[in-house]
Amino acid sequence: MTIVTDAKNGKITEEMKIVAEIEGKDPEFIRRGIASGRIVIPMTPYRDIKLCGIGEGLKTKVNASVGASSDIVDADAEVAKAKAAEEAGADTLMELGTGGDFLEMRKKVCDAVSLSVGSVPLYQAFITAARRDGSIVHMTEDDLWKATEDQAKLGTNFMAIHTGVNNIVLDRLKAHGRYGGLCSRGGAFMSTWMLHNEKENPLYEDFDYLCEILKEHEVTLSTGNGMRAGAIHDATDRAQIQELIINSECAQKAHDKYDLQVIVEGPGHVPLDEVETNVKVMKAMSDGKPFYMLGPLVTDIGAGRDHIVTAIGAAVSAAAGCDFLCYVTPAEHLALPNLEDVIEGVKTSKIAAHVGDMVKYKESRDVDLAMGRARARLDWKEMYRLALDPVLAKEIRSSRSPEDEDACTMCGNFCALKIVNQNYDLCK
Repeated sequence: MTIVTDAKNGKITEEMKIVAEIEGKDPEFIRRGIASGRIVIPMTPYRDIKLCGIGEGLKTKVNASVGASSDIVDADAEVAKAKAAEEAGADTLMELGTGGDFLEMRKKVCDAVSLSVGSVPLYQAFITAARRDGSIVHMTEDDLWKATEDQAKLGTNFMAIHTGVNNIVLDRLKAHGRYGGLCSRGGAFMSTWMLHNEKENPLYEDFDYLCEILKEHEVTLSTGNGMRAGAIHDATDRAQIQELIINSECAQKAHDKYDLQVIVEGPGHVPLDEVETNVKVMKAMSDGKPFYMLGPLVTDIGAGRDHIVTAIGAAVSAAAGCDFLCYVTPAEHLALPNLEDVIEGVKTSKIAAHVGDMVKYKESRDVDLAMGRARARLDWKEMYRLALDPVLAKEIRSSRSPEDEDACTMCGNFCALKIVNQNYDLCK
C-alpha cells in the first residue's frame, strides 16, 4: 500500500491534508493530483520529515545538493551545508557524495535536517566496485540493488535512478555525437559499464524488480537524466529525447502498475529559446508528471556566476510549467561548493522559482503588490519583512546609512517617493 494506492482508492491521507494546508489547496485537489501522477509528496517510513508537495498547481520547489567528493571528504562540512540550505529556504535536499563512507555521510545529513532527502544509489554501486575491484566496469547488479536498499533504509525520500540509459539511447548518442561530452556522472558510469560489459542497463532491464524495492520502502522514483546536455550546442538532441521517451514509459509503468510516485528529470544546458520547448515536451511525453529541471544553464561561459545563469533559465522553466528546480551554485564547473556557495545557490533559485510562479499563478504576485505599496510609503520595516532575503536587504542599507532616515543613499534628499508623498497622494 502506498500513498498513490490510497489516492486511487479515493482516500485523503494526513500527508495530503498537510500539503493542502501549506499550499492553500483543497485536500481533494492534492488527492486527485497524486492519483493521476501529477503531484508527489516524497515520503519515508524511516524518519519524520517536513512534507513537501511537488507538481501541477503547486508552488515551484527548489532542491539543494550537498555531498563530499573524492578530493574533499568532510562530513561536518556537508552537514553544515545541509543545515544552511534548509535555513536558506531549500524545499528538498540531495546528498550526492562520491567520497568517504557513503552510508555514514548520508545518515548524518538525513539526521541533521527535516527536509526530504534524495540520493543517487548508482554512485555508491559504481564507486564501491572501483574501490573493491579497481574499476567501475566491475560493478555487479547486486551492487546496484544493495545500494538502493541501503539508502532507502536510511530514510531517503526520492532517488534519481538512471532508468533511461539503455542500448537504444547509446546508439543514438554514438550516431549523433556530442560537442560537450556527457556531464552526468550517472550517465557516464552506466554507459561505460554497458559498453565494456556488452550488457543492457540493469535498471532498465530489471525495472520491475527496481520498482518492488522502491515500493517496499515508499521511495519516490526520479527518473535520472543521464543524457542531459553539458553544452548548449548539444541541447535537445536525439540522445536526450530518446532517453526522455524511455523515462516517460518507465514513469508510466511505475505509477500505473506499482503505485509509485514519480518525478521526471530534465536537462541540463539549454539555450534560452529552447527552454520552454523542453518543458512542454517533457510534460507532454510524461503525461504531466512532476518535472525536475536540472538548471538549466542558458549559456556555457558564466563560470563563477553560473547560479545567475541558471536563475535566468529556471525562471523561464518555472513559468512554462516546470515544478521542481535544482539549484546551481557559483562554484558549478569549478569546485565543490562551500557553505557560502550553497546559501547563495538556494537564495538565487528561490528568486527564480518565485518569478516563475508569478506567471503560473497570479496570486503569487500579491507579495510583490505588498512590496510596491511598502516602498511607496517608505515603510522600511515592512520592506525587510517582505524581501526574500530580509537579512541581506537590511545589512546593505545599514552599511551605507543615509542622512535622511526615510530614504536611502541612492537618492538621498532627492528621493522620488518622498517628494511625491510630501506633495500629493498617489498611492492606491
